[in-house]
Amino acid sequence: MANSMKVLNDKCVGCGICASTCPFGAISVVERPEHIEHTKKFKLAVIDLNKCTYCGTCTQTCKFNAIELKKDVPQFGVDKSLYNGVWVYAEQRHGEIASVVYELLNEGKRLANKLGTSLAAVLIGDNIKSKAQDLINRGADKIYVCDDPVFIEFQDDPYTAILTQLIEKEKPEIILMGATNIGRSFASGVVARIHTGLTADCISLEIDTETRNLQQTRPAFGGNIMATILTPGHRPQIATVRHKVFKEAKVEKKRKGEIIDFKFDSQTLINRTKFLGFIKDTSVAVNIGDADIIVAGGRGVGKAEGFKLLEELADILGGAVGASRAAVDSKWIPYSHQIGQTGKTVSPKVYIACGISGQIQHTVGMSSSDIIIAINKDASCSMMQTATYALEGDMYKILPNIIREIKSVSRSD
Repeated sequence: MANSMKVLNDKCVGCGICASTCPFGAISVVERPEHIEHTKKFKLAVIDLNKCTYCGTCTQTCKFNAIELKKDVPQFGVDKSLYNGVWVYAEQRHGEIASVVYELLNEGKRLANKLGTSLAAVLIGDNIKSKAQDLINRGADKIYVCDDPVFIEFQDDPYTAILTQLIEKEKPEIILMGATNIGRSFASGVVARIHTGLTADCISLEIDTETRNLQQTRPAFGGNIMATILTPGHRPQIATVRHKVFKEAKVEKKRKGEIIDFKFDSQTLINRTKFLGFIKDTSVAVNIGDADIIVAGGRGVGKAEGFKLLEELADILGGAVGASRAAVDSKWIPYSHQIGQTGKTVSPKVYIACGISGQIQHTVGMSSSDIIIAINKDASCSMMQTATYALEGDMYKILPNIIREIKSVSRSD
């Protein structure tokens, strides 16, 4: 069966929403060949199949279910019965497990329970085996440990090779990785070697228990819609997941698990690069991914000097400074502070948005904040409308007063 897409003439009202939202300009609205007077349906959507990519955007936006999409799901002969288990890649840097790993273990356990299977973690590094129990305490049933001096620093080639070897031997059906610099760097290399699919930057995961397909949801088309992606013809199903979209797994110190040393020949791990050194980013006093309070600035800050005011407020609150892409693109603040679809996902207790309009590309990275305080001259912008507290006015007049009041309270204490 080939892909097919058609407009259901009896349901289409010619509203044009599908034409305006089609990313490929494949839909136009024309006069109907015959007017249907009694229903007032004078126009009809028409799809140019030479331009259509069968992405399905129109089917999601049509309120009248007037567009029918049928996709040909290719069968690649993968014996899915050979694949079992949910894995989490336990990313570490210099012996410290990344906090996103504990979030993935929490979600991974939920998925594994729905599938009636086990949850395992893969730990790669040098002198790293001592961290295996931490992962068991967070819900892992098994830990595959790849411990060797060749893994002392992250490098794509050896890490990709060893994870590929492990996957080919053990055959998990699902693998979750953090959408971090490391996860994004070598996940694509792994899937290329084992000929499967990869869904990047997921913000939601679910299981179809009948097919055992992982439903992987991520922002698409600039964050304007959410796409749910399946990998029905391949195994394993691999997804990278954004930091802070799931809660961390709780610590259970009495949990028992199996620690498995994966035997391999390090001489077979070809490395085409040489590690020269690690330079820590000193511009970030507090990691915005872990901060409970974030003071963020956008285009409305107007200048790089304006971020000194945000830094002062963040400092007295014990928080971190964030930014929208507009502020980063203007070179007012380094990229490491960027929040949003192309930056970091955060979930602080308090998020103070200064001069940020609230475009979906930014809000997708901070919408799970407990309390949102917006400061903006434009009361009608999206951030002001969705904020818990909205302060209309000039941030250069409002913030100094807030800072002064906080300092005053601190001195009186």
